[in-house]
Amino acid sequence: MTTATTFSPNENRARVVLGVEGMVSQRSERLVESVLARLPGVTARASFAAASLSVEFDRSRCALPEIARRLDELGFHLREGGPRQAEPPKDRKSIERLRELILTHHKLAMALVGALLLMVATITRAVDGPPWLRLASVFAGFIIAGWYTAIDTLHVLREFKFDIDVLMFAAAFGAAALGHYEEGTLLLVLFALGGAGEELAMDRARKAIEALARLAPDTATRRDADGKERLVRIEDLAIGDNVVVRPFDRLPCDGVVVSGASAIDQSPITGESAPVEKVIGSAVFAGTINGEGLLTVKTTKLAAESTLARIVTLVQEAQATKSPTQVFTDRVEKWYVPVVLVGTALLIFVPPLAHGGFWGTWFYRAMAFLTAASPCALAIGTPAAVLSGIARAAKIGVLVKGGVHLENLGRVRVVCFDKTGTLTQGRPTVTDVLPLDSLPAAVKKGSLPFMTADKMGSDPFMTAERILSLAAAVEKGSTHPLAVAIVGEARSHGYGIADAIDAQQAAGQGVRATVGGHVISVGRAEMFTALNGDAALLTDTIGRLAHEGKSTVVVGIDDRPIGVIGLSDTPRLNAGETIQRLHRMGIRRTIMLTGDKAPVAAAIAAQIGIDEHHAELLPENKLELVKLLETKYGGVAMVGDGVNDAPALATATVGIAMGGAGTDVAIETADVALMADDLAKLPDAIGLSRYSRRIIEQNLVIALGVIAVLAPLAALGYTYLGVAVLFHEGSTVVVVLNAMRILMYKPR
Repeated sequence: MTTATTFSPNENRARVVLGVEGMVSQRSERLVESVLARLPGVTARASFAAASLSVEFDRSRCALPEIARRLDELGFHLREGGPRQAEPPKDRKSIERLRELILTHHKLAMALVGALLLMVATITRAVDGPPWLRLASVFAGFIIAGWYTAIDTLHVLREFKFDIDVLMFAAAFGAAALGHYEEGTLLLVLFALGGAGEELAMDRARKAIEALARLAPDTATRRDADGKERLVRIEDLAIGDNVVVRPFDRLPCDGVVVSGASAIDQSPITGESAPVEKVIGSAVFAGTINGEGLLTVKTTKLAAESTLARIVTLVQEAQATKSPTQVFTDRVEKWYVPVVLVGTALLIFVPPLAHGGFWGTWFYRAMAFLTAASPCALAIGTPAAVLSGIARAAKIGVLVKGGVHLENLGRVRVVCFDKTGTLTQGRPTVTDVLPLDSLPAAVKKGSLPFMTADKMGSDPFMTAERILSLAAAVEKGSTHPLAVAIVGEARSHGYGIADAIDAQQAAGQGVRATVGGHVISVGRAEMFTALNGDAALLTDTIGRLAHEGKSTVVVGIDDRPIGVIGLSDTPRLNAGETIQRLHRMGIRRTIMLTGDKAPVAAAIAAQIGIDEHHAELLPENKLELVKLLETKYGGVAMVGDGVNDAPALATATVGIAMGGAGTDVAIETADVALMADDLAKLPDAIGLSRYSRRIIEQNLVIALGVIAVLAPLAALGYTYLGVAVLFHEGSTVVVVLNAMRILMYKPR
């Protein structure tokens, strides 16, 4: 058995995601949870929709085999689970497909056989055929159509509990006891058809998630130290192995490109619509699709630890995490089912005793009431919608780690953002290059290597190109973020960068070096003792840039300043558009929380349209502000990088991490991860959450509406048992099909 296992800081605590066979209805999951909860140190969340079980247990008090044994006692069996399932050998594919087809549709087949036998019994009765044929057909149909309902009923009754299947089975037996054999069988046939329809529809959502596990190929082409290429299973890849990825192949592992260049389609992992250019040093992910280039990738993670595997594991866990609405409906069902049973009993006994009515009539009405009042649609509508929502979110590049977070995201009215790396690029870029004055008299035309007399002409002033080129020449060997930005800007414009010699660091001030026989200084204004022209010009220029929230670097020749370079961490290209979309969606406030200085925060907030900003905050200050905002506005989302914003992410109604595809910490810390590091996915995720909530509300209205109308009519004798079954089971299928609409959701 393969499982995906993680460990908590307490080394005895473990969490596994298991596949479970034998859960025949959504009610089975509550039975599994209640039984496993009796084991010491065990917490379990089961999901019928996903056929999975998330178990957290204390290994010192309860071992995994004991959990498996208890499941076996209930009639449930563990199947192969974990991040991915190996494909069967080619010679067994056809057999496995046939077997899968039979297993997938066996409930539907049994329901149809039951319906056929019921039809035979009905026709035999209508034409006054042999009584034995009628009875044999109807009882065979009763047994075949009610097989899985009986199994679920026995599971529940063994634990001295009552649920919807118990109600259905009681109604069917009650009808048969009155001699209404065909109607009792019809109830079980339609109930079985409804259950089969539920499973077929739910299977579509389940397969949408399981498809993630099949994205990575089974094998990889490994290049060994001797230069030979060998085909190996991805499970056999070790960290540091070199893997050859040919054009248009799927990448088998997470790694770093060590040779070659190509555009890779990362949409299966991050949801990005356009291929991403990858060069030497670029990170790549298993399951993505290579373009036209030939790549050699150095493996950085084992197959079971890849980003894709972690996403699959977390989505499997999310399937077993119930939403607030689902928890509510589960609680309602716990007391609602006994109430219906008591109401049925009262309907059987009270009217005949009080008014002397015919027992058979009231028993029949009680069975119709029992059927109409059963909350099947109520129980299945919410988990179907939650599963579909999580599956759709994963498809568009948003990892939602549970139904509770899917629903809560739609309730958010305030969104808080970290600044650096979230609203901004996370690195400084050159925004201004401002000349100050004319060249010093000592600088002759053409004396600097990159400035020819033709370029200078008769213009004695330093141009932005010349200032940036001089600064880049001095900073070329530095790793300081501002230096890297200056050199990168010069190169992006194709400016000439001369070689500098005798570079010297002035502590806390800047750098000096010789270029073309002149000393070029790059750093703070305090480096310069001989100010060229009016000193107020330099002071005013630096002050103006600082007011705009920008860092400044002064460039000088022979101890005289000639220009100022302004740098800042610029907003992401789509940050302003994202903020506008959030406002259009009805988000009441967008707030920036940053540890940066107030002028910087104010400048960024003004550029992208943030409603409110708070600067110079420590992590604990962000946490307190999030608490205050939740008290004032209700639902608050916090968007950050998942590391230094961890306290605020954990405190917010929904914590949202940027760049989940490349950051393990982000995936683990937040409730939601934007896998493509793309802010535009945030409105998409909120829109999907709200759409999912509308579907859930629609399902509740449908389920409760059918019960509210049909149950009283059945109790008063205005509807037949068969009609009650038809509308009851019809509403169950309708809510599941309605939930499947979420899989087709398209962001606006």
